[in-house]
Amino acid sequence: MSQILQAIRGMNDILPPESERWERFEETVRDWLFSYGYRPIRMPLVEPTPLFARAIGAVTDIVEKEMYSFTDALNGEALTLRPEGTASCVRAVLQHNLLYDGPKRLWYMGPMFRHERPQKGRYRQFHQVGVEALGLPGPDIDAEQILMCARLWDDLGLEGIRLEINSLGELEERTRHRADLIAYLEKHIEELDEDGRRRLHTNPLRILDTKNPALQEIVEAAPKLIDYLGKASLEHFEGVQQLLEDAGVPYRVNPRLVRGLDYYNLTVFEWVTDRLGAQGTVCAGGRYDGLIAQLGGKPAPACGFALGIERLMALLEAQGELPEAPAVDVYVVHQGEAAQRLAFRAAEALRDIGCAVITHMGGGSFKSQMKRADASGAQLAVIIGEDEAQKNEASLKPLRVEREQWRVAVDGLADAVNDWLFGADEAINEE
Repeated sequence: MSQILQAIRGMNDILPPESERWERFEETVRDWLFSYGYRPIRMPLVEPTPLFARAIGAVTDIVEKEMYSFTDALNGEALTLRPEGTASCVRAVLQHNLLYDGPKRLWYMGPMFRHERPQKGRYRQFHQVGVEALGLPGPDIDAEQILMCARLWDDLGLEGIRLEINSLGELEERTRHRADLIAYLEKHIEELDEDGRRRLHTNPLRILDTKNPALQEIVEAAPKLIDYLGKASLEHFEGVQQLLEDAGVPYRVNPRLVRGLDYYNLTVFEWVTDRLGAQGTVCAGGRYDGLIAQLGGKPAPACGFALGIERLMALLEAQGELPEAPAVDVYVVHQGEAAQRLAFRAAEALRDIGCAVITHMGGGSFKSQMKRADASGAQLAVIIGEDEAQKNEASLKPLRVEREQWRVAVDGLADAVNDWLFGADEAINEE
């Protein structure tokens, strides 16, 4: 007997009832995004490799070490499974000229891919909700996106998520800070770890975000980017903070918050928690005004953020707030050829009025079928045996409350089920 093939490590199957809980979560997310005027966009999973090298930065960890890249055997084109969504979204906006008639608010949801060592909350295939606002320059849209997140946490019943913000200023400000930062870190080069030495002259800002405890004292004393911001950058950052304070959203300015992608400028933010161990960031984003021009478009401002679905689902589970998997309304039990034919008709009539119905398949005794009915989570069993089939009737048996079963004509079954499912509370109270 051949061995059963397994899924790739870090690329996980999502099975019922977890998959149904994901569906409920996604429904909440769609309603939330619609309430802020965002519209869905769907991009390919595979993009040209140069897109990410140009957008994310050729010397970032993602491009250097984490992308799933390959050469197309048909035409030799360099292709990559998307490691994040912003670059793909901006590429689509430029390719289809979506900004021709003004700013756009867009969102997408789906899998991303990074070649990492799998651990809880960090997988090779992971899922994100991406939210992008393109063509809007002010601190108001930055603040609104942060407020959107606060509302989602409330909608989901999540607690213990705190907000950290920072400003990365503009390119010339980062350039001056970068020169001073490199000079400072060079004085401590013997104390830097391997990652720090590798990043020193390519991406020194990322050293400030190190989790290595041995480097914390060095990082704390390093030049802070916020001290290099000019008047316009400071005013933008102050505008974001004012709107957050007006809305009553608490936050902490974290001067070490730099994000791992080169395209960010001005506002950056993260929503973090202590309840998921090392993978504590559940949402992150910021402004990326230079990316559209960087990818060949006419310069335009933009900002956005991404939610990690796996991490949010883990947090919901830790808090006991997982959305419940939906249950069917009715389970149809039947025995005998005539009863089976009538059961099929009855089930379709119930679906006509919007009921979710499982019709038993595979035969079996009434006892075994009723066990299946109970395990399905259905509220009601519709039972059709030989006697019911002869009289064109069906028996109704509530499965979640104590009540004797009763019979109705099949022609009146839909009304009886509808009355029970949606008027059951009143009926129980009257009894």
